[in-house]
Amino acid sequence: MKVNKSLICKLFTLGVMSLWVASASASGGGSGVTADEALQKLLDGNKRYVESKMNACGESNGATREKLSKSQKPYAIILSCSDSRVPPEIIFDKGLGEIFVVRVAGNVPDPVVLGSIEYAAEHLGSPLVMVLGHERCGAVTAAVDAKREPEGNIGAIIKNISPAVKLAKKEYKGKDKAELVETAINDNIKLVAANIVKQSPVMKKLVGEAKVKIVAAKHDLDDGNVTLMESK
Repeated sequence: MKVNKSLICKLFTLGVMSLWVASASASGGGSGVTADEALQKLLDGNKRYVESKMNACGESNGATREKLSKSQKPYAIILSCSDSRVPPEIIFDKGLGEIFVVRVAGNVPDPVVLGSIEYAAEHLGSPLVMVLGHERCGAVTAAVDAKREPEGNIGAIIKNISPAVKLAKKEYKGKDKAELVETAINDNIKLVAANIVKQSPVMKKLVGEAKVKIVAAKHDLDDGNVTLMESK
């Protein structure tokens, strides 16, 4: 008996989508807060983190876990770098079920990352997307240092960051490498935030309908502050 691989792939995809929709239905869809309210929640949490007055860990207890066991309604999606010094749950003082986090070196999106963001925005109803970079990012530094695009999977990261590096080199005419790296980091954050709607028809539609807001932000490793940035 000949197996129709194309049909199997289509049926599998439909099955996955059905599970996503079922999950969204169970959660009721939507966090119940606006994008601006969600952003303020993040900034308030970051203020507590900076002042060492965090409280979310204590609220992530058994009762919260049980409440969230069958549904989730995160009010913010955060695309951040994988750097061990930048865990969004900690720097925004958030507990279980509050934020939907996607982490990848250099906070750059590929189809899997975009699909994750689309899922949280479209099916879970999260109204805010934050692209969160940070100073002295190792992935961006590697992209600045690269004489040519490395082979393999790390090369894919460098390739995604290289447009920001090229832009930074045009903008920055000095000789200090550290400043060039920070310029590239800033450009990378802004470009990623702007390109989400260009690379994702789903996100473009949601932003166009004012159902989702996308913001760019940068984390200061020294003082812990998160600063909002203007997208490209």
